[in-house]
Amino acid sequence: MTIQQPRVLLVDDEKDLCMLMQMSLKRIGIQSEAAYNILQAKHLLKAQRFDACLTDLNLPDGDGIQLVQHVTEYYPNTPIAVITAYGNMEIAIAALKAGAFDFVSKPVCPEDLQQLLEKAIVPIEGNQDSTEIPQIEEQMLIGHSEIIQQLRHTIRKISKTQAPVFITGESGTGKEVVANLIHCLSNRKNGPFVPINCGAIPVELMESELFGHKKGSFTSATQDKQGLIQAAHGGSLFLDEVAELPMNMQVKLLRAVQEKKIRPIGSDVEIAVDFRIISATHQNLDALIAQGKFRQDLFFRLHVMDLRIPPLRERGPDILELAHYFIQKICQEWQIPPKQLTNAAQQFLLHQPFSGNVRELRNIIERALTLSDSNVIDVNHVKPHAKQTANHPIHAEQATTKVPHHSAIMVNSLASHPNDYSISRQRFKLPEEGLEAYLENIEKNILLNALEMTHWNRTMAAKKLQMSFRSLRYRLKKFGLDIDGDEDS
Repeated sequence: MTIQQPRVLLVDDEKDLCMLMQMSLKRIGIQSEAAYNILQAKHLLKAQRFDACLTDLNLPDGDGIQLVQHVTEYYPNTPIAVITAYGNMEIAIAALKAGAFDFVSKPVCPEDLQQLLEKAIVPIEGNQDSTEIPQIEEQMLIGHSEIIQQLRHTIRKISKTQAPVFITGESGTGKEVVANLIHCLSNRKNGPFVPINCGAIPVELMESELFGHKKGSFTSATQDKQGLIQAAHGGSLFLDEVAELPMNMQVKLLRAVQEKKIRPIGSDVEIAVDFRIISATHQNLDALIAQGKFRQDLFFRLHVMDLRIPPLRERGPDILELAHYFIQKICQEWQIPPKQLTNAAQQFLLHQPFSGNVRELRNIIERALTLSDSNVIDVNHVKPHAKQTANHPIHAEQATTKVPHHSAIMVNSLASHPNDYSISRQRFKLPEEGLEAYLENIEKNILLNALEMTHWNRTMAAKKLQMSFRSLRYRLKKFGLDIDGDEDS
C-alpha cells in the first residue's frame, strides 16, 4: 500500500522565504504549495487537499488571522499554524484564540518547521483512530448530562491545538482528569503527561523540582536531577493550583512558556523543551492579580483557551452514574461482592449540594461500602456524618449519639484529649481548609495515636478503636498508612 505524501500550503508574501521553506519540507518528504496573499490561498484551499497550512500574519490583502478564521470555519480538518515576528506573543496568542494550531517565530529554522508540521500532520495520517475518541472520553469523563456533553465537545476542539489551556472549577470537580483527557485526545498522547500540584511542593524545593539542578549546585545536590518541566518534553505539563506559585517561580515559568527553554539550577546552558502547558486553579486569579499576588503577563500566557468544569450539583443524573461507577470500581479493588444503592440512598445523593464535588462523592461511597454489612447501601450509609450536626454547636457528649459509629469513635477520642487537637468544648472555629479535610486530618491523627499505642499491631488498634479490622484497613489505605499483610502477629 502506497502512503501518500503529506501536502502543506505555505502563505507568505516573501517569495524567497517560501522557497526556502519548500526546500526544507521537500528534504523531509513533505510536498508544498505556495500562496503569496489571502485570496490566492483561498483559491488553492478550494481546489486542492492540504494536510496543514502555515501562514504569515502580515499579508498584502489582509491580516493572517482572517485566513486562520477562514480555514477553521471551512476546513476544520486542516490544522493551520502562523508565522510571527520574534517576540510578538500577543499576536501569536490572538491567532491561537482564533483557531490556529500553533505558531513559529521568524526567522523560521528548518528544525522548528519540521517539528511544528510533524505535530500537525500526524493526527491526519490516522495516528488517532476517531472510533477510539468516544471510548476514551467515556472512560475518563463519566457522565451523559447535557453540560458534560458540551464539555466533551469543547475538549475535542481544544485537543486539536497546541494552545495553552486554563481550567477553572471548584475543588474536586476533576480538573486533572480533564487535563489528562485533553492530552490523550491530542497528538501528544504518546508523550508523557506530567501533573504537578503547585501547592504540594515546599517553596524551598520548588525551583529544583520544576527546573532540575546540577550536581554540586547546592549542599544536598549530590547528583544531577531532571526537572518536571523537562520530564514533560514531547508531552503535556499540567500545573494544578497554579495560583500557589510564589512570585519568583512565576517569573521563571513565564520564560519557560514563552521561550520553551529552561535552565537547571547551577547550569550555564539552557535546555530546549517542547511541551504543552495546561494549568488549573479553583481560585479567582483576577482578584489575585489585583492584589499583586499573581503576574498578569503570566496569566495572559496561560489563559489562551479557557475551560470551566461544572460542579457536580449542576450535573443532575451524572451523580448516580458516578456513584454506580465508584461502587463497581471500589468493590473490585477491595475484592468484595458488588453492592446496590437503595432508592432512598439514590434520592438522597441526588439532592446533595456536594461542596466537595466528585471527590466528595467518592469519599461518601468509600465510607458507605465500609459501613454496609449487606449487599445494599442505604440512606444511613451515604449520609455524611458532618452534615448531621452541622447546624448545632458540637459537644462531644451529644455528638456520640448522633453520628455513625466510626465518627463517634473520633468524637469520643477528641473529648478524651481535647488539648491534643486544639478543640474546645465551645462552638468550633470554622476550619480554613474545609470541613472534610479538617475531619480527615483529625481522623488520621487518631489512627496514628492508636497504632503507636499498640506498637503498630493493627488487630489491637482496631479493638481499641472499637471498629472492624476491615474498616481499620480501609482507613489506613486511605491515608497511605497501610502495610503489607492481612493479619498482625
